[in-house]
Amino acid sequence: MMSEVIPERVTADVDGDFVVFRIGMRANALWKVHRWLPVFLAMPRMLSELEADPESGLLGYQTDFGVRHVTMTQYWRSFEDLREYARDPDGEHLPAWQRYNQEFGSTDDVGIWHETFLVREDEYEAVYNNMPPYGLGDVAELIPASGREETAAGRLGRSSGEDAAVTESGTVVTDE
Repeated sequence: MMSEVIPERVTADVDGDFVVFRIGMRANALWKVHRWLPVFLAMPRMLSELEADPESGLLGYQTDFGVRHVTMTQYWRSFEDLREYARDPDGEHLPAWQRYNQEFGSTDDVGIWHETFLVREDEYEAVYNNMPPYGLGDVAELIPASGREETAAGRLGRSSGEDAAVTESGTVVTDE
């Protein structure tokens, strides 16, 4: 189901620190479906498990599909929550991780990767204009991007927000 477009300029506001975790899979040998499909199918089981447990720490996620790859961006309450889930012997992830290493890790048929970013409170910025909730804006509180929140530097606390390079009418502002 498609979310409603928010017909204004807004920014994401998260209370406290959080984690951005990007994870992906790449089918290096597309014709070897039997090699990459089990890896691909493991993620929906993990997501179902996480969504069923509001205390897991997963705040939300988005998935992007390409011809050879799948990339997921996840937002977590803390690194500890993410790590606890990854190492839970009773969860879906640890057996899938072990299976990948045992069955697929030594071949080049399918690759996996991840990146983890620890984000401190007030050390991020985002803006969405005429968009449905997306990315961080899908898991955070959305507030108007006005006043100090008008510019990237303002959202990061490095200006008053009066340093907009382009006005609402599209006029470019210069220092001259």
